[in-house]
Formats: sequence, structure tokens, C-alpha cells
Amino acid sequence: MYEKKDDSDQKTTLLVFVSCSFIEKERTSDFQTTTALLQMIENKANIDDIFAYLSDRNIPADEITLMNLATDILANPPQIGFLTISNALQWRLHYGRIVLIKESVYGITKMIDKC
Repeated sequence: MYEKKDDSDQKTTLLVFVSCSFIEKERTSDFQTTTALLQMIENKANIDDIFAYLSDRNIPADEITLMNLATDILANPPQIGFLTISNALQWRLHYGRIVLIKESVYGITKMIDKC
């Protein structure tokens, strides 16, 4: 995250970074989705339950791919992700959760934290 300071007289921009984190790939998934999947697994969900959940989340994949993904999720439950993924047309990522983390979290390394 950065603060942007424009100088119209000089026609320049200064970016002051206030937050920067390195996120391990295992933590780059959606927080709500991974939290729900782990809860479902804890509640003894089966492959059909996981498949239905993925379908309801509008994961952009065909039924065969979603079934394969459901099988993999049951065999290898994910770690909780820390991003927010908006699947509105462009699949935007939001990093607010990362910026607000104050405690140490495995897989997330704060490099700049001036917030």
C-alpha cells in the first residue's frame, strides 16, 4: 500500500510505501473460501458437499475440473488464505486483511509496516 503525492508544478509523483508484505503461495487464497472449506472438512463434508460449495462460489471451471478440485481439497486441505478475492468480472484481489495483520502469521512476511 502506498501514499501518492503529485506535484503538478514539477509534473512528478512520489510514492511513499506504507505497507509491503511477502505472501507465500499457500496463503494467497481467499480467506472466506478457505475458512469455509476447512469448516466443512471438520464437519465431515464429502466430495459432493465440496463440489457444491465450489459451484456456488462461481469458480470458473467445468464440472470435471471442480470435481477434481474437490477431491484434491479433501485429500490436501488448504491453509487459510489471507486475500479477499472478488469474482466480479475481473477477479480482483484485495489485500486489506494483510495490511491489518498485527501478529506473526506463518507464510506472511511484513517488509514495510508504517500503518
